[in-house]
Amino acid sequence: MTEKDFIPKRYSESMEHGSVSWEAPSNIALVKYWGKKEHQIPANPSVSFTLKNCRTITRLDFSKKENQSDFDFEIYFEGNKKEDFKPKIKTFFERIVQYVPFLKEYKFEIHSENTFPHSSGIASSASGMGALALCVVSLEKKLNPEMTEGFFRKKASFLARLGSGSACRSIEGDIVVWGKHKEIQGSSDLFGIKYPDEVHENFKNYQDTILLVDKGTKEVSSSVGHNLMHNHPFAEARFAQAHENLAKLKPVFAEGDLKQFIEIVESEALTLHAMMMSSRPYFILMKPYTLEIINKIWNFRKHTGLPVCFTLDAGANVHVLYPEKDKVKVLEFIKNELVAYCENGHYICDSVGDGAKQLSDDN
Repeated sequence: MTEKDFIPKRYSESMEHGSVSWEAPSNIALVKYWGKKEHQIPANPSVSFTLKNCRTITRLDFSKKENQSDFDFEIYFEGNKKEDFKPKIKTFFERIVQYVPFLKEYKFEIHSENTFPHSSGIASSASGMGALALCVVSLEKKLNPEMTEGFFRKKASFLARLGSGSACRSIEGDIVVWGKHKEIQGSSDLFGIKYPDEVHENFKNYQDTILLVDKGTKEVSSSVGHNLMHNHPFAEARFAQAHENLAKLKPVFAEGDLKQFIEIVESEALTLHAMMMSSRPYFILMKPYTLEIINKIWNFRKHTGLPVCFTLDAGANVHVLYPEKDKVKVLEFIKNELVAYCENGHYICDSVGDGAKQLSDDN
């Protein structure tokens, strides 16, 4: 598929007003996306676990308006009008309007909330943009009822990507691939797809306990970090490594090889931060407690033999990954040894989920 496939030719129906509502999950990448080309195209493919509990719930109210010269919308987050959110939403609308040309025909009210604390240090752009994109495509489906479910999901992922790259991985579950890879059938730079190959029982309902080491705003945004991959001395080697690691994960997923899974996932997490530390300008998003937690996990794994590992996003927080069968022992370890390193003792228990869900569709 190409971008042109997402430009509608005509609409068979019209809508005066209505409301749609979706919830979309966050996700955590196992093979990391870091570096992008124009139009939110990834410099390398990535694969992620879709989460179950960390979700954004968004309702889009719409009504036809007379003046169709510009976008007209208000956004409310957890009941409060958020003027500071509007520039990002306007940029998103500007990027997607050629694919959903009805955007200027309606006045919108966007009501959004998270199931996790907004200031917790958990990235909400993926779940937030995923939920909003799904609402927009739901409105389009009202205008074009012939749209198939498969195309609906692809277009929602395609539009979400234009709001936040990783948001395209928040439509499907439970494992999602984004970025063209020669060994993953159907993979695309334009949208995320549900991982199409065999997945061993070991990875069903995999657990992710998120340790909130630092809830503050990151010193360097992800957008800035991605841009620093341009002319990065190790960029090409990193992009090749991502392709190789995704290929290595195929037999790992099929055979349930937890030892190899741990090696790939932890290496990916550390490589992501190595790219930050070796860019120009260089920066560090890990905190001292991030490193304390990593060493504690390594020591616990060495002494117990339990297949627990970590991954990191572009920040200080630590995602502790482990199979469901080891949940009791790992949570005991987390409570006894790791919670002390979390800001205010805060952590979130999550697991792999099924993807986004529609909540309502009111005409």
